[in-house]
Amino acid sequence: MRKSDRLFQLTNILRRHQPLTAKQLAEKLMVSERTIYRYVDDLSLSGIPIYGEPGIGYRLSEGFELPPLQLSPGELEALITGVSFIASLTGRDFAASAHSLLSKIEAALPNRSEVLSNEDRVVRVPVHHRESEAYQVWGMLHSAIERGCWLAISYNSLSQVETSRTIFPLGLFYWGGIWTLGSWCMLRRDYRDFRVDRISELELCAFEGVLPEGVSLSAYIEFKSTKAD
Repeated sequence: MRKSDRLFQLTNILRRHQPLTAKQLAEKLMVSERTIYRYVDDLSLSGIPIYGEPGIGYRLSEGFELPPLQLSPGELEALITGVSFIASLTGRDFAASAHSLLSKIEAALPNRSEVLSNEDRVVRVPVHHRESEAYQVWGMLHSAIERGCWLAISYNSLSQVETSRTIFPLGLFYWGGIWTLGSWCMLRRDYRDFRVDRISELELCAFEGVLPEGVSLSAYIEFKSTKAD
């Protein structure tokens, strides 16, 4: 990454999360603290109103605004491609949010001619996924995770055995072709993965059980990484 890009990134980080210490900034940018000190000096010399408070961290002066959004052609193409993947591979509401975000970013670009037309885009994402089984239930799963709701599902295993499960959904994971749902399963009293395209029925559940202590998305991810090792 170019130095100018890192300076821009540092400024944006401070706008969102200030105050931050040199150590915290170094961790976010994956550079040394000494490099952060140099970056802060460079920003100050260029007129960016950044200042430090001993024991607290760096801040930007109140009311500071960056110039209009600038994206390189590669960055813009990557953004459009990412939005296209989201629109094709998730659910209807999430896809709508992705398109809305892209519209806002395009409107913020100082040079609207930078926006690639459909004819000029060399990276294309097929839309046939919208007819898949996963697309039909993805939005409900995402909503249940956000709301912290239990779910009752009917699930067809790879061996064609259908079971009914009561689960607490924790996270959605995409594996380059399939989505899986990481969950806590009441039947197994353990973490379980379910392929989203093999969930045949899905509904919010009135189950009032309490999750065992320590069950969470981060604990599930740690559990999976331990099994992988």
